Parts: sequence; structure tokens; C-alpha cells
Amino acid sequence: MNKPLIIAMDFKDRTAAESFLDSLDSFTGTPLFLKVGMELFYREGPSLVEAWKEKGHRIFLDLKLHDIPSTVQSAARQLAALNVDLITVHAAGGIRMMEAAREGLETGTPAADSVPDCVAVTQLTSTTEKMMQEELGIPAGLEETVIHYAVNAKQAGLQGIVCSALEAPAIKEHAGRNMKAVTPGIRMKEQDRNDQKRVVTPAKARNLGSDAIVVGRSITSAEQPWQTYQDMMKQWRGKQ
Repeated sequence: MNKPLIIAMDFKDRTAAESFLDSLDSFTGTPLFLKVGMELFYREGPSLVEAWKEKGHRIFLDLKLHDIPSTVQSAARQLAALNVDLITVHAAGGIRMMEAAREGLETGTPAADSVPDCVAVTQLTSTTEKMMQEELGIPAGLEETVIHYAVNAKQAGLQGIVCSALEAPAIKEHAGRNMKAVTPGIRMKEQDRNDQKRVVTPAKARNLGSDAIVVGRSITSAEQPWQTYQDMMKQWRGKQ
């Protein structure tokens, strides 16, 4: 995975998303790693992913697949044809469902392409322990639940999990150093947390053992997005 900083392209449509990318063109000559989530994918569909792949960007397709195993397997098989680099499922779907997603990706990937990595969402960074216990009915502690999901994802043959950077050390301890921790909830110290509860800086994420960080509005809504991207990348790479 090579420690990427993934930009969450949480825009309402293709026009807004590509306007943002156009604003970076004068600064960057290298492809970016872009997250396409539910809002943008449901509006624009596969054609957007295909266009960005043609431009050389890497794509994290964050649709959080969660259904019965056969449905997830079929969906993953279809998505694999888009040649994305990373895809998500919900760990709450269980081991067999996660195995089915992996099988779908393997069978759906064209022979000339690499099978996308698949990571499992454990608990959203907007979830607190109180919410998880009182609203979701999960009596265990938050970290204990995340660890349990991560061990299940490893058993299912997935490459990693999505979690808060705060849980990355425990994931590495219990699920192994090779389980990748993809961590949203990244902010610079001076930035608003918005609706996320468990957030850290890029430097803190690096020190905690994150393998990839996902940054959205902190970059896409910044007055100088390219400068903010560079500042966060320097922290993430340990250059400041």
C-alpha cells in the first residue's frame, strides 16, 4: 500500500469533483490516490472511476458492501472490472461475507490487472463507545470490538481494516503487523473535527502505525488545498 495519503472526493457530482482536481493541475504532475464514496459513485457511476483511472489516479472505492454473502460476492465481481485499487466491506457482515467479497474480487478482475485490496470497516470514526453500546446494542468496549472485527477480517483473507488511528496499535498487536490500518479522521491541529469523534493529526497517525490516511474536507475545503495537501503529506512522511 506504500503509505498513501488518500483524498476523499466527497463532492456532490462530477463537475464539482473535477473542478477541484483541475485546481491542482498546475501544482502536481503525478497521479493522486482518490477515494470515491457512496454519494459520488451513486450519482456518477462507473464512468467516473474509469475516467480517473485512465488519467493514472489510484482509486479507493469506498462503498462499504454489506449484504448476504452471495450478493456481496456478485457486487464485488462487478466492481473488480473497474480496476480499482482498494475497496471496502463492512466487517459486521461476518467472516463468510468478507470471504465472499474477496472471492468476487478475485474472479471479477481481468487477467491483466491486479486484484484490488479489500479492507473491512470496523466502527466508523463518528461512533463513540457510548453510542455503540446504547444504540447498536454491542456490549463490548469500542477497542475490543474493533480488534474482534479485525481478527475476523484477517481470517477472511482481507488485506486490512478501516479504523481510527487510535486503534492501529491494538490492531497490529492482535491481528498481525501485516494487517493494514486505513485511517480516516485525520485533521491538522487547527482544523474543525466536524462530525468525527476519534481524530488525530497526520504525524500522530504515522506514529501510531497507520498504513494509509484518508483526508477529505481538510484538503478539499481548504483555501489553499494543494498547500494543505503538501503540509499534511510532510507530516505523514515524517519530514516535519
